[in-house]
Amino acid sequence: MDAHKTDTRACCNRLLERRSALKLAAGLVLGLDLASHAIAQDAGQSSARPQPGDQLVFADGARKGEIISLADVPPGGPQINAFALEPKARLVRDGSRLNKILLVHSDPSSLSEETRKRAVEGVAAYSAVCTHQGCEVATWDAQSKLLWCPCHDSKFDPRDNGRVVGGPAPKRIAALPLKLVDGALTVAGGFTGPVGFQNR
Repeated sequence: MDAHKTDTRACCNRLLERRSALKLAAGLVLGLDLASHAIAQDAGQSSARPQPGDQLVFADGARKGEIISLADVPPGGPQINAFALEPKARLVRDGSRLNKILLVHSDPSSLSEETRKRAVEGVAAYSAVCTHQGCEVATWDAQSKLLWCPCHDSKFDPRDNGRVVGGPAPKRIAALPLKLVDGALTVAGGFTGPVGFQNR
């Protein structure tokens, strides 16, 4: 009789252990599935274009990821490279090179009317991707105060809505409207046109 009770208990214990193991495995699978879904969602959000309300942060250098204020953008250039940051989730939208932004601080009186409407105290924002073949507009021409793509020598005027003033680029670089919120440069709207390589 005692042997029978012992066998029954052992059998029940093994059954409970199996159930616990199955529950644990199911929990792990569900947890991994939720984690991969969250990662995929974050990846999608980091590749999404800048959204109204996003703050701008340094894209590189010693201050990478820090919020950019007006004082951080030097008057007269050179440009500052930035990415948008979704402030609630603290998610930097750096999942696509098409999201890179250039910030240029010009004398407000030198800005075209259209540029002035989108700028904040002389700071205007543009896509960092050239409309010719998609290279990065990485250089500042200090003498002419123009943004310059060194790949094929296209130049863009940040004071006049990113207008092409030299080289083979077929269209201006897209502008990004800005506003100032609690001292931080903040996105006020989407890019004014397509970003990157453009057909004529």
